[in-house]
Amino acid sequence: MLTWVIYDIRSNKTRNKVIKKCKNTGLYRVQKSVFLGEIEDNEFDELKVELGDYIETDIDSIYIFPMSKAELNKAGLLGQAFDRELVTDEIISKFF
Repeated sequence: MLTWVIYDIRSNKTRNKVIKKCKNTGLYRVQKSVFLGEIEDNEFDELKVELGDYIETDIDSIYIFPMSKAELNKAGLLGQAFDRELVTDEIISKFF
């Protein structure tokens, strides 16, 4: 399933753990605090649990959204869609 991970985390150490987990799960960084990728249902559940264990829930937040490709294509983008330093044309062509 197509999955977005969007976060706001104060601690650099915690943020780096989240980044590493997202990358190891096969997600691609599309903005500084946004990842996107296709993962299996069991990976989605594991990701939610593990990321939840990393953060301090009273100050940090992580949103994990499943989305179909059709829903993604319906989404509107305003301004600069992606950070060109983080997102290659290969990633753009894979999802859009």
